Amino acid sequence: MVRMAGKRKSQNLIRLGSTLLITALLASGCASSATPKTEQKPIKVGIVDTYTGGAAVYAKDSLDGFKLAVKEFADKGGPKIEFVTRDDEFKPDKSTSWAKELVMREQVDFLAGTTNSAGSLAVSQYAKESKVPFIVWGGMSDRITGEAGHRYVFSTLPNTAIIGKAGAVQLSKTPYKKIWLAGSDYEYGHSVINNLWSNLTTIKPDVKKMEESWWRVGETDFTPYINAIRSAKPDVLVVGTGGADMVAFMKAVKATGLIQEIPVWAHTSYDPATLRPLGDQAPEGVMGTNPYLHNYPDTPENKAFVEAFKKEYNREPAAFALYGYMGGKFLGQAIEKAGSTDKEKIIDAMEGLTIDTPVGKATLRKEDHQVAIPMSYGVVAKVNGTFTGKDLHTLSPEEIMPSIDAILKARSK
Repeated sequence: MVRMAGKRKSQNLIRLGSTLLITALLASGCASSATPKTEQKPIKVGIVDTYTGGAAVYAKDSLDGFKLAVKEFADKGGPKIEFVTRDDEFKPDKSTSWAKELVMREQVDFLAGTTNSAGSLAVSQYAKESKVPFIVWGGMSDRITGEAGHRYVFSTLPNTAIIGKAGAVQLSKTPYKKIWLAGSDYEYGHSVINNLWSNLTTIKPDVKKMEESWWRVGETDFTPYINAIRSAKPDVLVVGTGGADMVAFMKAVKATGLIQEIPVWAHTSYDPATLRPLGDQAPEGVMGTNPYLHNYPDTPENKAFVEAFKKEYNREPAAFALYGYMGGKFLGQAIEKAGSTDKEKIIDAMEGLTIDTPVGKATLRKEDHQVAIPMSYGVVAKVNGTFTGKDLHTLSPEEIMPSIDAILKARSK
């Protein structure tokens, strides 16, 4: 009886020792069934953009492109990105108010948007002060990544410096010398025209500015402007406008027959976001520039993007869909590269990052955080019963990007 009791005591001690050893191994992570690593927290993006009014078509395209990128990362088990949206109604003061609300109340990690250039500049200033990264996929003012650029702002769309240079290249290949400049009287309109004219006079010094016309944002009656331009008979009319103004102006060009008398140039003239609302009222022959069409470039990568976008939203993507998509792709790949959700580390990873896109390689330049992608130029035409771009030519990023020296010089002022 004594021997049996001793034996049971020895077995109990062995069991206790084994239990302590297993516990120690689990605690040190040496056991084969070690606990899994803690998942990274999702990155939360606060999007401020124009979801009502004439510019909503661009904001909706941008948002849907971003959502597609987020979905692609989620489907592959990549970085988790959440987002919330706010409507700024195309008003810069509301852009800033919503940005502050998103940071302070929603506690977003990143800000994104905004179609209004003045709104982009205002939110960018707040992003700088609050040290919250801001991805711009709508505002095109060259000041955003130019003279007002800083560590916390990135742009995933061509700005007005790039648009102006591309437009100047296109116009320099025409015989036109007497130029009439016009556009919407706000940041984007003036910035496009100033950049185009500056580049055009450099490339083609013998051009002459006849006059300028500026209409208010939201103008619906272009007859007085068109009559004055028609009477002056310039060789070409160069227009800087966007959003609802772009659609209204293009409709007026068609209705008044101006395009039959005077050549017209306007950025995004053959973009689907411009042509869809026009229907049969699109004016054939209007020149312009555009970084993207669903059927151009004709590459496997672009076809795959179009197929995925159309499956998700039952329509072809336009240029702003590409901008939002790239915003999401740059963010997701930067999170993967950084291996962290720390905002400063993600910024470091985004600087100089190159990704594959539907238009080829795209790089966020380290020095100014401006995306570098190709740009096409051509004219509006009806092809197989559908209005689109025709006679398209591609300009490489090297041909149209502002120099780093020029950016640093502008910032130093």
